[in-house]
Amino acid sequence: MTNDRARSDQGGEAAAPLRLAIIGLGIMGERLARAAAAHEGWEVAAAADPDPAAAARLAAIAPAARFCATPEEAVALADAVHVASPPAAHIAQGRAVLEAGRALLLEKPLSHDVPAARDFVAWARGRPASVNFPMVSSPAVAQLMAWLPGIGALQSVDITLAFAAWPRSWQRGAAAWLSRRAEGGFTREVASHFLFLAQRLGGQLALEAGQAEFPPGDGSEVAVTARLRAGALPVALRGAVGGTEADDHNLFVLEGAAGRLRLRDWSIAERWDGCAWREAPDARPNAEMRPLTLRGQLDRLAALRRGGNSGLATLEEALAVQEAVEAMLG
Repeated sequence: MTNDRARSDQGGEAAAPLRLAIIGLGIMGERLARAAAAHEGWEVAAAADPDPAAAARLAAIAPAARFCATPEEAVALADAVHVASPPAAHIAQGRAVLEAGRALLLEKPLSHDVPAARDFVAWARGRPASVNFPMVSSPAVAQLMAWLPGIGALQSVDITLAFAAWPRSWQRGAAAWLSRRAEGGFTREVASHFLFLAQRLGGQLALEAGQAEFPPGDGSEVAVTARLRAGALPVALRGAVGGTEADDHNLFVLEGAAGRLRLRDWSIAERWDGCAWREAPDARPNAEMRPLTLRGQLDRLAALRRGGNSGLATLEEALAVQEAVEAMLG
């Protein structure tokens, strides 16, 4: 029998739900905890957070889960761990998870420290480690991939990001680090998702030229422009705070030799019919699509825990994204 627990089911043997621990029960940790609580293959076993108020949030999501005084206590109760703390803690906490023999889903960015991230990726090679880029499980991205052969050879990727303010309205509780240059900013938090997707489409990501604009003081960037390559595929990025009334508005446009596709506002797959953009028949706003995407992430995390091919973002992929992002911001 593997380390996964098992139970008898009407005389037969079936795998018991895997136990998930969350380190950092902020917005991202809560979202995955809710998805795990609704997933028949998982149970939320524990969470650790320095904010005592997080205990009540955990109890509302998973009453049987234990709120732990330390991350180490939570890790000991789990089969897999989602590290969803601020970026400065990612590497140390991720290393502790892997040293304990648990599967790791590390929140992005991998880190804000490129040399430390390189060392960590080299050390963790061969261990069950991944980074949480949910687009690998997005039904909207799957729709784009299904349409992709119809637009011919892929010629370019264009990414546009706009924010009414930064941090976004629902992130203001984490503004202490999200609004600061050292760890925060929309390039790390949002652009990285789309750069990862471009990399999955074209190959290894590399920055050719980039520029970020910062406000006075230690605030995070207010604008960024960049030219990159994903393998041989040209990638253009433009992002700015302002210019929209929405929390965020984003476009990921694929230009092919025979057509165009795009992902709009995270979850709307569209294709150009020569006159207008047409949504996929099952398109849904991101708030409705997110539970499906996170369910897919948990399915993949289970495969990683059991030693299979998960398709989750690898540490190496996340490092390439981080290197490009930090070069832009540097």
